[in-house]
Amino acid sequence: MTQPFDVLVERDIPVAMRDGIVLVLDIHRPARDGTVAEGAFPVVLERTPYDKSAPSRSELDRGQDRPLGRAEVAAEFVGYGYVVVYQDCRGRHGSGGRFTKYLSEGEDGFDTIAWIARQPWCDGRVATMGLSYAAHTQAALACLAPPALAAMVLDCGGFSNAYRCGIRQGGAFELKQATWAFNQAKESPEALADPLVLAALEAEDLRMWFAAMPWRPGHSPVRWVPEYEAYLFEQWTHGTFDDFWRRLGIYAEGFYDQFADVPQVHMSSWYDAYVPTAIGNYSALKARKKSAVRLIMGPWLHGDRTLSHAGDVEFGPAAPIDGNVAPNWRVFRRRWYDHWLKGIDNGVDREPSVRLFLMGGGTGRRTAEGRIDHGGRWIAAEDWPLPDTRFTPYHLHADGRLDPALPGEGDPLAYQFDPAHPVPTIGGALTSGMPVFAGGAFDQREADLFFGCTRPGLPLAARADVLVFETAPLAADMAVIGPITVRLFVSSDAPDTDFTAKLIDVHPPTPDDPRGFAMNLTDGILRCRYRDSFEAPSMMAPGRVYEITIEPFATANLFQRGHRIRLDISSSNFPKYDVNPNTGEPEGAARLKRIATNRVHLDPAHPSHVLLPIVPVEALRDL
Repeated sequence: MTQPFDVLVERDIPVAMRDGIVLVLDIHRPARDGTVAEGAFPVVLERTPYDKSAPSRSELDRGQDRPLGRAEVAAEFVGYGYVVVYQDCRGRHGSGGRFTKYLSEGEDGFDTIAWIARQPWCDGRVATMGLSYAAHTQAALACLAPPALAAMVLDCGGFSNAYRCGIRQGGAFELKQATWAFNQAKESPEALADPLVLAALEAEDLRMWFAAMPWRPGHSPVRWVPEYEAYLFEQWTHGTFDDFWRRLGIYAEGFYDQFADVPQVHMSSWYDAYVPTAIGNYSALKARKKSAVRLIMGPWLHGDRTLSHAGDVEFGPAAPIDGNVAPNWRVFRRRWYDHWLKGIDNGVDREPSVRLFLMGGGTGRRTAEGRIDHGGRWIAAEDWPLPDTRFTPYHLHADGRLDPALPGEGDPLAYQFDPAHPVPTIGGALTSGMPVFAGGAFDQREADLFFGCTRPGLPLAARADVLVFETAPLAADMAVIGPITVRLFVSSDAPDTDFTAKLIDVHPPTPDDPRGFAMNLTDGILRCRYRDSFEAPSMMAPGRVYEITIEPFATANLFQRGHRIRLDISSSNFPKYDVNPNTGEPEGAARLKRIATNRVHLDPAHPSHVLLPIVPVEALRDL
């Protein structure tokens, strides 16, 4: 097809919001021979805090190392008869107002779509797109159901409940919010206007600051931009789930009934920080809406959909979205919009509701790039969890076994959790953590690459504060696809403490890795003061046994014959999460630390276990 349109761009167009604050946007319009094309067109909108004129790092095709600029992306859509609009979020780059992370995006997005719909070049239909924060902006405006909104593609974001995923998790605080606040403060209006502010931020050593936690307001690396420090500490110190967390922009769950009923794609990946967001939004909205709702889950890190690896693990040529799910990401989005905004019968309405990348099936050997060949393939389904799922408890045993049999009588397993020496984070579902931490799949072994490691070369399993449970080598392949739930019976001598759980695929030894390779799949945490309720925290009584639930992110992995399924239990995972001082002090404000003796009970009366979603291998349907 010959693209019929050229592009004319109108930059920094001011648009007033309902409170009078002016945000700016760029409009990329169809043109011919240097003149704006007559008529009205459907519009594609992206709202971003990362500079509307700057490239988005994820606008890549497979094999490219330079992302396309937003103007280049717009040109492709415009060529096929769309207007493309990019807008700076409130308080960011060219737009006015005060930046308060996430909380202005619903009303600002609604007002922006209303303004677009009134323009003579808009045919009354507006679609949205965007990655990460630009997915959060989409979900926020969709909670208000703008009349002109016609379709959405949310990539790695769109908070279903930021208290449960994205800002906090299991009651703990996700420290990617601290790294994001520090890094983005360098692009704040204050830093851009005052070279001294920027110089102060650049002079801070963030890794040293992480080693000096806990921070205090006015005494943090973000203090040079007070409004950024203020919102960071507001989120950090507000541990109880209440109306603070039930606000527009961070709590789509509370708006599902009124959420826009438009065709929408929710995409994430197993090593992305927004797995529960994509799956939760998909499941809830598919059940409530008449329009098409789709879910795509790849194996990548946050937004890295053109890569075939995450961390030290290679998933093979089937992994990238390019050439497997669609020719490339721009074509995927355009086909979605073409069908739902233009009525083109291109088959997207007949594609599977759920497309998942099932990790596993590779050789286990090292590739030329030095990564483990874990392999994988795309599978299709019509719902989530998959209809043939068998939720099977695998119990923890005092001798370190993990199997379906109930545990026998025995004493609990105890360990000392010292908050001054937390278990270091080695990969996982992470984003925005530079220069302190990074996500992905790695051998769970300490290395200089990872913040907080003090014994390079030793496995985390060697730590006295890590309890390890694993199966015997599997006699046959086992597909674990779905939500992971860990139920533990625990006690502590501290008034409050954390418990963590990590699911691992243990590769057997090979000539490349004679010690094997313990590949992290997913992990989770629970702050015990929230064991009964996130709304009403309560301290623990020393020695009393409590039943708790930890909810690691969902996953999809083929544990191959000869591999082991492993579950690690501990009480910290830093710097992914903030460290519990074990004192019961208010969230984010503790000044003291104490060593806690924590116990996991595993006997017939206290059957601690992980609930694995097992799907028969023969029931899987390739994409």
